[in-house]
Amino acid sequence: MPHPATVRPTAGQYASEFGKYISLVPDGDVRQLLAEQAGDLLRLLGRVCESGSLVRHAPYTWSVKQVLGHITDCERVFGHRAHWIARGGAAPLVTFDEQAFMEVAAFDRWPFVELVDEFQCVRRAHMLLFEHLEPGGWLRTGVVNDHPATAAAA
Repeated sequence: MPHPATVRPTAGQYASEFGKYISLVPDGDVRQLLAEQAGDLLRLLGRVCESGSLVRHAPYTWSVKQVLGHITDCERVFGHRAHWIARGGAAPLVTFDEQAFMEVAAFDRWPFVELVDEFQCVRRAHMLLFEHLEPGGWLRTGVVNDHPATAAAA
């Protein structure tokens, strides 16, 4: 039987509205994909200077700093969900409103290099969690947004 980290979660493992995001993940071992994706993002961000990180590229309304802050927020929220479910957390988890998070975050006031470092630290922590997660933890089920979800799909 293949390791759960190498198999795309099936429709019964998450709420249907998450299917559009899960379908965007390439096939393969998600642990390797997370490392590759982080490398790609860090290479891209390495070309951005402090003043460039404040630019809002049309038609979007968020600066590069805000986008990176949002990515790190998502990393934390979805990583927490996977951790919570994998460890048998019994309480249901609620929705994540990225607009509400952005309203109270002041990412544009942070040094860009610190936002990049924070993303790296959070991603690295999740990569270590997933590297050592037993197969049963990947398939453990909890509740996210009033729907059953496995840690693998959280």
